[in-house]
Amino acid sequence: MVQLVLPNDANTLGNVLGGMVLHWADLAAAVVAHRHCRSEAVTASMDEVSFLAPIKAAFSARMTYAGRTSMEIRVDVESEDLGTGRKRKTSTAYMTFVAIDKKGRPRAVPPLILETQEERREARAAQVRRAERLKHRSETP
Repeated sequence: MVQLVLPNDANTLGNVLGGMVLHWADLAAAVVAHRHCRSEAVTASMDEVSFLAPIKAAFSARMTYAGRTSMEIRVDVESEDLGTGRKRKTSTAYMTFVAIDKKGRPRAVPPLILETQEERREARAAQVRRAERLKHRSETP
């Protein structure tokens, strides 16, 4: 997904506002989640996001984990200089979505088919992140 940064989306330096990056990352992840489960899915969490460089935004998103009703999607954000074509990674976020039925209740999602060593490695890392999220959630009052 490529997003053209317009003046309304930018700060006074012409860089994307952080809130807009989060909004667009959420949309990119939502498309991946919906395509995977072929139903509605809602954002359940977003891990820490750091802005490593000024952003003129391009987003790529891919599924990293599918549980019983939840899915983790990795969103990578790049900045691209349209004049030179130079790209630079600016952020990565891991977002969790939960598939829901027409009554808004969690529903089962298809398993994620892992075809490469990299996909298997990412899925194992996603399981560790998921355990940390669940631990944090259980510790929060």
